[in-house]
Amino acid sequence: MTSRERVAATLRHGEPDRVPVADAFWRSTVERWHREGLPEDQSPQEYFDHDMFSIVPEIGPRFEREVIEETDSYVIERTPEGRIVKNFFDYSTTPLMLDVPVKTRKDWMAFRTRLQPDILRIRESAYGEIDWFEWYEKLRKLNKSIVLWAVIGMDRCQHFVGTERQLMLFKTDPAWAREMIMTHSALVVETAEMMFQNGFDLDAAFVGEDLGYRNGLLISPDTYKEVLFDAHKMIFDYFHEKGLPVILHSDGDVREAIPLLIEAGVDCLQPLECKSNMDVRELKTEYGDRLALMGGIDVRAMAHPDPAIIEEEIRAKFAIAKVGGGYIYHSDHSVPKNVSLERYRMIMDLVKKYGQYDAAKKRPA
Repeated sequence: MTSRERVAATLRHGEPDRVPVADAFWRSTVERWHREGLPEDQSPQEYFDHDMFSIVPEIGPRFEREVIEETDSYVIERTPEGRIVKNFFDYSTTPLMLDVPVKTRKDWMAFRTRLQPDILRIRESAYGEIDWFEWYEKLRKLNKSIVLWAVIGMDRCQHFVGTERQLMLFKTDPAWAREMIMTHSALVVETAEMMFQNGFDLDAAFVGEDLGYRNGLLISPDTYKEVLFDAHKMIFDYFHEKGLPVILHSDGDVREAIPLLIEAGVDCLQPLECKSNMDVRELKTEYGDRLALMGGIDVRAMAHPDPAIIEEEIRAKFAIAKVGGGYIYHSDHSVPKNVSLERYRMIMDLVKKYGQYDAAKKRPA
C-alpha cells in the first residue's frame, strides 16, 4: 500500500498492511541528529520515510518576527502571533510569555483586522520560508498522506490574549471569548477553501487545540460546550463536507471531553500523553469503534538506557491499539533531544516489526 492508502484505510477503521507512521521532533533533537548523521537536507520524517506530512499555511495575525534581545543562551523575540517570548536557543523548553498584543476590547478591534483571508496565506509559513505548492507536489508524487495543520480555538487565541486572561474571559466575558475564537475559526475555513480552490488535494485536517494538562481539562465540559463547541463543529463540519477526516491534537488528560469531541466531529485523537493517563489501550477499548487513535508511545521509554523497555512499550500497546485498524504510530508528544538517532532508528524497526498486519486474517479496509 502507499502511505496515502495506508493512512486513509486506518482513519476509516480498516486494517492496512501495517500501522502508519507519523511523528514530531524538538528542534534540538533534529540538530543533535544532524550531528549524528541525519543528512542536513532532510527532515527526520523524510529520512525515516514516514507516512504523514503536514502543510502549514499562515493562519494568524502575521506580525513581523523581531529579535528584541539576544544573548549566548536565549533570545527574546516578537513572534508572528504578536507575542513577546523568551526562548532558549535550542527551543527545547516551553517559551516564556512576556507580553501579548490583545489586552482589551479596543486592542481586539484593531487586532482582528489582521485575521483576514488572502492568497498569500497559503504561500507563507510561520516556520520559515517554505513553498507549500512545491512541497505539496513533491509529497503527492511520493504518494504520502498530506494533512492541513492548523492551531485553532483556545489554543490559538491564547497566543493573542494570554492563557490566564483567556481563561478568565471564559467566565467573565464568554461572548468576547467566543467572538475571538469564531473569528479565527472562520479564517481557518476560508484559508482551507483557498487551498482547495488552488489545487491542494488534501487527505485530512490535523488541528491543534490543547484542552488539558497533566491532571485533567483546563476548562470544564460545560465551558467547552458554551465557548468552543460551535467553533469546533463549524471547522469539523466544513472538512467533513470536503470528505476529509479530522485529527485533533490535544496535550494533557482530555478523557472527560472525549464524548463532546466525538459529538463535535473529531475522527482521531492525538498524541495521547502517557504521563497524563492517556493510555492508548484503555482508549481503544472504550472508544475504538468511534475514534481512531494516534500516539501513546512514551517518550520516556524511548530514552531509557535499556532498549527492552521501549520494545515492550511498542509491543504491548500495538497488540491492542492496532486491532481492527484505527491506530497510527506517534510518540506521546514530540521526540526530545535525549533520544539518539541510533535509538530512534531502532524504534522505527520495532514499529515496523510489531505494526505488521496478518494479510491472511486482515479484514477489508
